[in-house]
Amino acid sequence: MTRRQLGRVVMALGGALALAPLPALPAAAATGHAGTLRHGSPERAGLLSSALRRLVTDAEAFLGPSPKHPWYAGAVLLAGRGATVALHEPIGMAVRYQAYDEKTDTGVEFPADQQIPMAEDTVFDLASVSKLFTSILAVQQIERGALGLEATVASYLPDFGRAGKQDITIRQLLTHTSGFRAWIPLYSAPTHEGKLQLIWDETPLNPPGGTYLYSDLNLISLQLVLEKITGRTLDTLLHDEITGPLGMRHTRYNPPASWKPRIAATEDARTPWSGLDRGLVWGEVHDENAFSLGGVAGHAGVFSTAWDLAVLGRTLLDGGSYGRARILAPDSVELMFTDFNTAFPGDEHGLGFELYQHWYMGAMATPRTAGHTGFTGTSLVLDPTTDSFLVVLGNSVHPVRGWRSGSAPRVAAGNNLARAVPVRAAHGRTAWFSGMAAATTATLALPALDTSRGGARLTCAVWWDTEPAADVLALEASTDEGATWQPLPFTTTRKGDGPQEHPAGTATGWSGRAWHRLAAPLPADPALRVRWRYTTDRLYVGRGAYVDGLRVEGSHRVLFDASRPADAARLTATGWTASAD
Repeated sequence: MTRRQLGRVVMALGGALALAPLPALPAAAATGHAGTLRHGSPERAGLLSSALRRLVTDAEAFLGPSPKHPWYAGAVLLAGRGATVALHEPIGMAVRYQAYDEKTDTGVEFPADQQIPMAEDTVFDLASVSKLFTSILAVQQIERGALGLEATVASYLPDFGRAGKQDITIRQLLTHTSGFRAWIPLYSAPTHEGKLQLIWDETPLNPPGGTYLYSDLNLISLQLVLEKITGRTLDTLLHDEITGPLGMRHTRYNPPASWKPRIAATEDARTPWSGLDRGLVWGEVHDENAFSLGGVAGHAGVFSTAWDLAVLGRTLLDGGSYGRARILAPDSVELMFTDFNTAFPGDEHGLGFELYQHWYMGAMATPRTAGHTGFTGTSLVLDPTTDSFLVVLGNSVHPVRGWRSGSAPRVAAGNNLARAVPVRAAHGRTAWFSGMAAATTATLALPALDTSRGGARLTCAVWWDTEPAADVLALEASTDEGATWQPLPFTTTRKGDGPQEHPAGTATGWSGRAWHRLAAPLPADPALRVRWRYTTDRLYVGRGAYVDGLRVEGSHRVLFDASRPADAARLTATGWTASAD
């Protein structure tokens, strides 16, 4: 679908959209032929087995102190590309603790014979990953004309329009720009009517559309709209419109008691760290508000397995189809993967999906990468650019939520799957690779060159994907034997695009996962030194940088050519390696 066609779709839905670059749909979506998932080797998936092995070993490290307590008691990891699931690995325990001792800050373990190890088909409380299902249900209704993207919520729920909420739109619910605060304790109201009254009486914290603030109230409100316009409850909609057609037999709200031995336990829920005193939560939804709503809520409450989530991910990567089933049209999937929050850099968001979030996607994060996390330790990440998908399901609130912090296991998994997607050299068999280490500086230096006759020019192929602004690839020159370095401005050109100037001599962010031809004029000096410097901060990284085909010409002669073994041997690499992905 072209940008113009998408614009017409959005206008027909009741609003305008400032369009960012769109994700490229894989061939299956373009042709309408969607495959179904199968287990297969990394090679069959077009992935590097060494990086997938490291994905597992890195994940296992978080079963130990991270930094003081385990980040999770266990997890199920699933990674793949195309229709091939190349990794499906359980680690640790699904049920380990029967209680939490707050006095000693320790978990009280079940007897060994009552503990349950993780399995490939362990069922998890997805927590906020549930929001994706509610969002898909909403986009389905938008596609069918029953719901307007730019329509006000109050036009469907008149009581919602109280307390300054009359202008909040469906789009603002889906993109967390409604102005709602993060949450309110609906569980404090003893009746369902009382909970609704809390929502009707809630005053926005910010003007609608003026601020991004992630809020459970957005998806709870969307649930109420969906149930009103369809006449069906959210759990029925989930089955009829998503899990039934896709054959997701292990995905539902309120799992039956017979599933309990296969469900990962969550928290010993007691005040003050929990809003409710429930003891060990196992087989029931962890989220207090979802529990108080009967286990069926727009923001939380869905239980699922890694395989079922992979089916959902494959469906979206294939433009809404899985096998012979279709739950969304390709243009509707595009809306879910298109950034509607261009006014809020750093908070990129499609309809339901978060976009370009290094804090849990790791190096998989690109402007096209979509995903979501859940408070219980769950996550789903989809990268249309490489047609890859990652599911990390952990029970990180078992036995208590305070034991884990941050998203380090998710980031590590995202980094490793990103590294597993090979980058082929632009010339020959190998290219110089910067690596993906955080808090480091890697340099690739040419030998001293005599450019004193003037007119010297460096050319090469360059590929980069870095955390924007925080991590930088710089081209520099020195005329004093490396005592000081100055930036070298350069120009890059990607096939099919015009040249892009880099006056500061740096490249950062996303370059489209493509090789760019680079040219840089060099200053005249009898012993000029030139280097690439790749610097990363301590938090997150991208896929790194590659340089290939280094060549310097001047005054009708070749001063350096890395394709010549003698010249290649004169390169000095610190942190860079010759990579043959």
